[in-house]
Amino acid sequence: MRKAKLAFLFLALLLVIVPVLQGCSDSSSTSSTDSGETVNLTFSTWGNPGELKVIQKAVDGFMKENPNIKVKLVPIPSDGYIQKLQTQLQGSQAPDVFYLGDGDISKIIETGKLAPLSEFMNSSESYVKPDEFSEGLWGGAKKDNEIYGVTVDCNPMLIYYNKKLLSELGIKSPQEYFDNGEWNFAAMEEVTSQLREAGKYGFIVDNWWGPVFSWIWANGGEIYNKETGEFVLDKNEKGIEAMSFLDRMIDEKNFKYAGSLPKGQGAEAMFMSGQVGMVGAGRWYTPLFHENKALEWDYIPWPSNTENKTEPVGIPTAYMAANNDSKHKEEALKFVTYYTSKMGQKTRLAGIGNAIPSIGGIDESVTDSKVPEHVEYIFDAREQGFANSVQSTVPGLDKEVIDLIDLMYLGKDDAKTTVKKLAKKAKEMIAEHKGE
Repeated sequence: MRKAKLAFLFLALLLVIVPVLQGCSDSSSTSSTDSGETVNLTFSTWGNPGELKVIQKAVDGFMKENPNIKVKLVPIPSDGYIQKLQTQLQGSQAPDVFYLGDGDISKIIETGKLAPLSEFMNSSESYVKPDEFSEGLWGGAKKDNEIYGVTVDCNPMLIYYNKKLLSELGIKSPQEYFDNGEWNFAAMEEVTSQLREAGKYGFIVDNWWGPVFSWIWANGGEIYNKETGEFVLDKNEKGIEAMSFLDRMIDEKNFKYAGSLPKGQGAEAMFMSGQVGMVGAGRWYTPLFHENKALEWDYIPWPSNTENKTEPVGIPTAYMAANNDSKHKEEALKFVTYYTSKMGQKTRLAGIGNAIPSIGGIDESVTDSKVPEHVEYIFDAREQGFANSVQSTVPGLDKEVIDLIDLMYLGKDDAKTTVKKLAKKAKEMIAEHKGE
């Protein structure tokens, strides 16, 4: 009788323990890839054909490391990129992982649609840790000490020039000016004037923070106080002088505003066809230009209009973010950290990549390519430059600044009027953002 009672108790205990053990087993499975099942992720970004080829390298590298995770690259045209992504996020149809520009990430953070990254990045599952990145590159990707995006690489601004075109027209090379310590605004005006007289465009002006800030800094000017974030351009003589130079160069047709080009005609195509002598950009044009074997080109630093041979330039960067509504969030976070790690950046950037590393220790993966001849100039620019650490953190301010400068570039406002309008709008928005 006693044995039967013990057997009954043992059986009852088993009936209680087994479900508990099964529950523990289920809860310990944190990834759907543990079972060997394939997880499919979608990844969206912008990019020209050369850039997309480079980006695919990192996607392939990740899938080789993680054979149970398949990542499909779904490009979105750069024109209208953020609008389409916002629509997708609102409709819960967005990709699992996506790029965000430094001027857009703040407003997307506000929607709650971005997955927090700090906890995962500090875990053993992450391919990269937060402290491997320079603090100055986080920009608007951090809010209240939480990380919502990781810089994919960085792209210091410099100038591409068509060596063959200048040589055929008998125009002195920017490199000659630079070697003599004379690569300044006067030299830029001289080169672009000769190109204009030869029936070419001298330089294509783009309207976004990177080139605008670079021109102002090149003249020793300031836009924002780096300590307080206060807008100071309207009180800064050197900054106003730089804006006036841009205004005059467009008026005199030395520079051509990209926003006034015929639809479908871009700076890169004009450069490759010899219609324009110089364009300003980061390394993103490099893969495309390198593929064009008839093109002879090189980098030159942004012209400095001070006693220094070079001045700081803007360092645009994009961020990798994960969809907070993703059905496979852990795998998405894993891909984000792989793509931005040393392994991911080296896979993507080695040789003729479309950017340079934002993480230390792998610069040689780019410099060893020797493309172009003076590839080292972009690394020199990285050491001096700055990311968009103020303007991008005030939601909507980037767009307002672009819209006001657009009026100047289209000849509807002069430089002084533009600076006054910028000051009014920026100060209002900064105050509102701070809750003043």
